[in-house]
Amino acid sequence: MKITRRTILAAGILAGGKFLGGRWFGERNASAEAAHIAGIDRRALVRRHNPHIQKLDPFSALTVGNGNFAFTGDVTGLQTFIETYRLDFPLCTCAHWGWHTTPAAPGIRAEDFRYKDYESHGRMIGYATERRGQEALFDWLRENPHRMHLGRIGLILKRQDGSEAAPADIEAISQNQDLWAGTIDSRFIFARQAVRVQTACHPDMDALAIRIDSSLGNLGIQFAFPYPSPAMDMADWHSPDKHETKCALKEGLAYFTRKVDGDQYSAGVAWSSGDLRQIGRHEFAVQNAHAETLELVFAFSPSNVPASLPTFEQTMQASAAHWENFWTRGAVIDLAGSTDDRAGELERRIVLSQYNTAVHCAGPIPPQESGLLFNTWYGKSHLEMHWWHGVHFAAWNRFELLQRSLDFYQRIIPVGKATAKRQGYDGIRWPKMVGPEGRDSPSPIAPLLIWQQPHPIYYAELSYSRDPSKETLKKWSNIVFESADFMASFAAMEDGRYVLGPPLKSVPEHTDTMQTHNPTFELAYWHFGLTVAQAWRTRLGLEPQPRWQEVLDHLAPLPQDGERYLMMEGMIDTYTKWNWEHPSLLGAYGMQPGDGVRPETMRNSLQKVLDVWQWDRCWGWDFPMAAMTAAKLNEPELAVRALMIQSAKNQYLPNGHVYQRKDLPAYLPANGGLLAAVAMMALGDVFPRDGQWSVKTEGFSPLL
Repeated sequence: MKITRRTILAAGILAGGKFLGGRWFGERNASAEAAHIAGIDRRALVRRHNPHIQKLDPFSALTVGNGNFAFTGDVTGLQTFIETYRLDFPLCTCAHWGWHTTPAAPGIRAEDFRYKDYESHGRMIGYATERRGQEALFDWLRENPHRMHLGRIGLILKRQDGSEAAPADIEAISQNQDLWAGTIDSRFIFARQAVRVQTACHPDMDALAIRIDSSLGNLGIQFAFPYPSPAMDMADWHSPDKHETKCALKEGLAYFTRKVDGDQYSAGVAWSSGDLRQIGRHEFAVQNAHAETLELVFAFSPSNVPASLPTFEQTMQASAAHWENFWTRGAVIDLAGSTDDRAGELERRIVLSQYNTAVHCAGPIPPQESGLLFNTWYGKSHLEMHWWHGVHFAAWNRFELLQRSLDFYQRIIPVGKATAKRQGYDGIRWPKMVGPEGRDSPSPIAPLLIWQQPHPIYYAELSYSRDPSKETLKKWSNIVFESADFMASFAAMEDGRYVLGPPLKSVPEHTDTMQTHNPTFELAYWHFGLTVAQAWRTRLGLEPQPRWQEVLDHLAPLPQDGERYLMMEGMIDTYTKWNWEHPSLLGAYGMQPGDGVRPETMRNSLQKVLDVWQWDRCWGWDFPMAAMTAAKLNEPELAVRALMIQSAKNQYLPNGHVYQRKDLPAYLPANGGLLAAVAMMALGDVFPRDGQWSVKTEGFSPLL
C-alpha cells in the first residue's frame, strides 16, 4: 500500500492535529503510523549506482566527506593532477570552519560603506547595492570572508627520468566509489606497475585516510598548503610569503600550524612507514623506498589536531558503519522493475543526490551552492537556497541533518535586527549572501531579495511538526515572531490592500527593482509566514497579533491573467517575454503549501509553463520546483516530465553533481530540490499509472 494524501490526513487526525487559519497543524509527526514498508534491499539499490570511472574526466571527480569536511580527488583517488582539473572541476580540501579574510587595503573600512537610497512608499531606504565610487570597499566586502583550501594531498608519481608524471602516463583506470561504505577505490597502471589507492573520510573527525598498494617502489604522498584565494579553486600557489607553515614531529606524528593573515588552523599526519621531509616552503612528502604498502591519515582542525589519530583501518571501519547507518535509517525509493526509459536514470540521480547532500549540505552552517567542493560566490551561503539544500532531509526522515545548520539563525539575529532597524522596519530582516558571521554581502541584487524571509518560519514549523514540545516553541518563538514583525512592517498599504515592493528583487532577479510589485511567490509565502506565526501565538496561549492579522486580511491576492497565474502583478507577458526566468509562480503551490492558490488555476499555469518555458536557460532547482507543483496537483506524468527535462542545466554528471555553467559545475540546490520533489511524489503516490513504473517506498515523512 502506498501513502496517499488521505492516509496522511487520517494519520494526522488520529494524532490529534487541528486546523488553524485554514492550514493543518498536526500535534505530532504521524509518518511512523503511515510508513509504507516494502522490504527493499537497500544495499543492492545503493550499490547499483556506485560511480565507476574508467577515464580521466574532471567532471567525474569523486568526494569523501562527513557533512563538515570533504576531500575531492581525481582518478588516482587523491589530488595528483590538480592542473588538469583546475579550470573545470577544482580538487579541494574543505571544512565548514575553514574561512579566510584577506587584509583590507589601507583606507578600506567596512563602516565607510555607502548605501544607495530607494524610494519606498513615501520614504527613502538604503540598500547595499551601489559599487560605483567605492569599488575597492564593495569588492572587499563581497569577497570576504571566503572559504579556503586546507591543503592538497597527491601521489608522488615520477617517470624514469625523474620528471613528474602526466595524466597520459596512467593507464587501465578503474575507479569505484562504494556509496554504501563511503569509500573510493582507485586502480590504474603506471610505469607498467599496478597501483591501488583507497580513500575514506572519518565520520567524526575532519580526517582523511589513505592506503597505497603497489610494487612500483618509492611509494609516496606529497602535500602542500596554499595561500587562500576567493577564486573557484580556492588556492593561490604563488604567494609563499603571505602565509606561514610550522612543522613539529612528536610521537610518530607530524603537526602543522598554519597562520594565514588573521586566520589559523592546524593539520596533522600519521603514516605507517617511511620518512617525512620538507620539499618546499609549504610542501612536504612522506615516502618509503622499499615498502609495497603505505598508509596515512591526515587530520585538520580549526584549533589543535588530536594527539593521536585513528588508523587507516579504523577510519575505513568507521566510515562503513556511518554510511550503512545513513542508508539504513532514512527513507528509500526503489524503481527497479520499471520499464519506462527514464526510471533508471531518475533512480541514479536520487541515490547520488542523497550522498552528495549528506556530504555537502549537512554541516553546522547553511552550505554554499557548490557545497564543500570549491568556491562559488566566494564560498558564501545563499540563504534563499537553504530550503533547497536541506528541507529534503526532513522528508527523507533525516531531519537531524537539517537541524545541524538551523542554529545559524539564532547566531545571526543581531545582524538581521540591525539591518531591519537601519532600514526603518520592525523585527529581523534575514540576509541573503553571507559568510559565517552573517553579514549581508553587497550586490546589485542580493540585498533586495525577500524570499528568504519566511524560510526560518518554515523551519520552525517543520521542527514543531517533528517535535511539538514546549522546548521547540521556546527555541523558535523569537525567530518566528521577529521574522513576522519584519514581514508585516515591510508590507505597505496601497489602494486598500497590503502590497510587496517596490523596491524589490523577486525570485526572477532580472526584473526592474522599481517595477517589481506583488510577485506571486512572495505574496503566497508572506501569507504562509504570517499565518504560521499567528498559530505559534495560539500555541503559546497568546492573543493574535493585530498588525499581522490586518496584513493577512488585506494582503493583495495572487496576480493572474484569465485562468493562469502571473509571475507578478501586471506582468501579462509572463509566458512570452519572461519564459526564461525562474518559473517562480509555480513555487506557490508545491514548494509552499499553497496559501491563496486556486488549484485549477495553478494546473493551467503548470501546463503552460511546461509547454512554453525556455528550459535550456533555467536553473537546476527550477525542474524539481515544477515537479513539486505537479505532485501537489496529482499530475504524475507532468511530475516525471519536469524532473527529466533535457536541459544543459539539468545534467547530472557521473559523480551526481548538476552542471550549470563553466564557473558553476556543481549545484547542490538541484540535488536537494530533486529529493524534496521525489519525496512529495512518493508520499502522494504520484507516479505514472501506465504500467511502466514499479515504485516501492519506505519511511517518507510529509513536509508542510
